[in-house]
This record gives sequence, C-alpha cells and structure tokens, in this order.
Amino acid sequence: MKVRTLVVLVIFASLISFGKSSHCQNTGWATPDQYIHACYSDLPALYASRGLDKNAWPFTSNENSVEYPVVTAMVMYVTSFGANSPATYFNINIFFLVLLFLATVLIVRKIRPEFAYLVPVAPAMIASLYINWDLWAIATMMFAIYWFDRKQYLHSALIMGLSISTKFLPVFLLIPIAFILWRDAKVKELLKYVAVVALTWIAINAPFALTTPTGWWRFYKLNLERGADWGSIWLALEQLGLSLKNLNYLSILLLLIALTTVAILLFELKYTPTLASVAFIVLASVMLASKVYSPQYVLWLTPLVVIALTNKKDLHAFWVWQATEVIYHVAIWQHLASVTGAKFGLAATPFAILTLVRIGGTIYLMAVLARRALQARNKHSQLLDLLFEAGKPYP
Repeated sequence: MKVRTLVVLVIFASLISFGKSSHCQNTGWATPDQYIHACYSDLPALYASRGLDKNAWPFTSNENSVEYPVVTAMVMYVTSFGANSPATYFNINIFFLVLLFLATVLIVRKIRPEFAYLVPVAPAMIASLYINWDLWAIATMMFAIYWFDRKQYLHSALIMGLSISTKFLPVFLLIPIAFILWRDAKVKELLKYVAVVALTWIAINAPFALTTPTGWWRFYKLNLERGADWGSIWLALEQLGLSLKNLNYLSILLLLIALTTVAILLFELKYTPTLASVAFIVLASVMLASKVYSPQYVLWLTPLVVIALTNKKDLHAFWVWQATEVIYHVAIWQHLASVTGAKFGLAATPFAILTLVRIGGTIYLMAVLARRALQARNKHSQLLDLLFEAGKPYP
C-alpha cells in the first residue's frame, strides 16, 4: 500500500479517535460520565493529580510522583508548559501521539507492507489511541525491531534503551534478541548489544535516580507491590470467586513458565527467526501473565501481530481478536462506571467473563498463526517451528 494511502488512513483513524474523546472534553472528563461514554484518558486525569498543572517536577514528591519511566515522565512534564487546562494538555499530547502513530504505521509498512493497512483500521487500536502515552515507547520499539533485523545493531540497541526508558515492556525483547544473535554465532555482537542497551538506559535514568531516587523508584515500586489489576487473568479469577494468595509469586511463576516455553520453542527451531516474527509471542506472553492487562496494550500488540502475519487466510483470526479487544474496551469502562456510582454499568462477574474472552482472543490468534505456520512448512519440519514462520527477510 502506498505511503499516502496509509497517511490518509492514519489521519482518518486519528480523527475518529478524537471524535470518540470529544464528549469527555466537553464535560471535563467528569466521573462516572467519562466511563459511561468510554472516553477516559490518563492524559487529563494526571494533569492535575500529579501537579502538572503547576509544572511540578515529575519526581519531586515521594508519595505522588509520576508513575512512569523517565522519558514518559519528561514528555508529561514538558508538554505541561503549553497547557492551561486538562483539555489543552490533552490536545497538545495527542498531536504528538498522532505523529507517533503515523511513524509506527510507516515502520510496519517497511517490515510487512502487504498488511500495514491493518494497523490504522484496527478498531481497538483506534479506540485506544489517546488513553495513555504508550505510543512514545511503541514507535521506538518498532524502530529497534526494524534496525535489528537489518543488522544495524548499534542503532537498534540505542533506541531499545530509549524505549525501555519510556515504558519497561520492551526489555523482554532482549530474550529473543539474545537467542537470535547466539544462534547466528554473534556472541560479541550480543554482548555489545546488551551493553549499549544497558548503558543507554543508565545514562537516561541515572540523573533522576541520583537526584530524586524515591520519586524515580515509584514506578518500579508500584509494579512490584500492585495487586491483581484491571484486565489481568488474576483479577478475573478473583472476581469469579477464586481466592489467590501470594499473587506476586504466582504472577512471576506464570511469567517464567511463559518465557521458558518461548525459549524452548526458540531452541527447537531449525532456522534463525527475525525479531519481527517473535516479538508478538514474547510480549503477548508477558501481558497475559502480568498483574495488569491495560486496554491500551492493544496498541503494542497490533503492530506486532501485523508484522507476524504471513497469509491472508489468517486475517479472520486478527479480526476475531480485534472483536474481543473492542468488547473488552467497552466492558472495562462500563465496569468502572458501575464502581464509581453510575446508575447502570457492568457488574464484576460479567466483567470477569469478558476479561477472559479477551484473553481467549489473544490465545486464539496465537493458535491460528501457529497452525498456518505448520501448514506452510514441509512435512519434515519440526512442529514447534510453526510459531515463527513469519521470520522471513524484509527490505
């Protein structure tokens, strides 16, 4: 698909998402109204609650620091200087989010041109564009994937360190990166890559960690101490009456099982996959095991799914998955409306069921991609190769 067509689709999708948010702008993101109309966003919510309306330094307060890594915190801080209300702060930030959305789509086009159009037309993607600042990390992550598979390791490592300093999720991509370089007998490149990522992360984080350590640590502390949170399998099980103790251990155990399974699958491969072909399975596994599975996580997975697709016959699975994401997108806001005093809303039990439907949609998509890969390879190939058939060179 031509670049100008994708640009038009991105603009159209961005305008639809803006229209979805317009009701909340008109009502000042009042509660529970913002949940009833499914137009909640962290952008205006944190503008006043984190002192951004007063241009407060993000990590000054020990109890109320910004609960994000430093690059996201700096974006939140810098954009606050052009704002005089939650609405103007929201509009300033979404201007940059639209640019990042476009950059993400164009990178996907470089990797998987035949399916790039799916990113701007994915309904759950459109619905979630302005919930949070995730696109800052997503765009940089996609650049890191693209450059890594083009063997531009220094560029990839530098921007990977930046991405991890924006949102922490991309750190898990170091697992397939390590495998790919080890499989290609590039141990020195692997050590250099990890060193550059680590040094980049340290260079970005050290000034904050040294000057305001408690505020800087708040993001990591909250993630370690949080209980079962929205969208997670853990909260769904609790809402269905299953009492869970030692949740941190259970979550870590499930994460280790998921990552160990991915590692086993990687070692079973007879060929070296591309990072683009394995990134989805890694991050999806992490999200499914996590104590929180936020609605905007679909922004991460959609471009990763698209670069993993290899056959048009699998598009039905993509749309089934998108449908479960849209269902959950409505469900989470209606449930939050219910718990914040709305006359009508979604009770805990049906919300838990729809959370599991969403999780099932992700697992179903993974299974369909696996089946397609099995059919695509010759009968002598190993069964476990099927998960990574998408690993083909791209320009």
